[in-house]
Amino acid sequence: MLKGVNWIAVVGSKRTLIIAAGALACFGLSACSSSDAANKTAAATAEAPKKSLARQAPFYAGQDNVQSVESGKVTKDQGGGLNLEAKATTDGGGWTQVGFLPRVYAATPPDGIYEVDVVAQKPAAAGKAGPTPVEVKSGWDRYKDGRVKGVKFISKTNEVVVMVSG
Repeated sequence: MLKGVNWIAVVGSKRTLIIAAGALACFGLSACSSSDAANKTAAATAEAPKKSLARQAPFYAGQDNVQSVESGKVTKDQGGGLNLEAKATTDGGGWTQVGFLPRVYAATPPDGIYEVDVVAQKPAAAGKAGPTPVEVKSGWDRYKDGRVKGVKFISKTNEVVVMVSG
């Protein structure tokens, strides 16, 4: 051993150095976690997409969603059912049998908005290229007790929510 070396002072200074390094590391990590917390808070305040309570009804062979829905209208009819109307676009000409395919619910949606797919039969051969407007009208008498407050028309690229009028 070395003579004249105060080992207690050397060990004490190493201990001080280790404590200072640990404090510096904690301070550095706390700055990282505070920005992480800010990111988590920002993510929490951003509205999460609503999860659908419905499941999609099976399509018939050759059936598919239309490309997009531009507008919709839902009115009550005299028998207590609803009249559904939608203006939509297919991705080409030749689509036939355009209609609505309601989604299946296990229970009434809490907001009273039911989801309906706007579907059509694909053309057997390629039709005219480019978007083709279509109009769909149909009665819907599944729920006559007033539980339907609105309808969400669903296509491949968008959704349009329309409240019941009249």
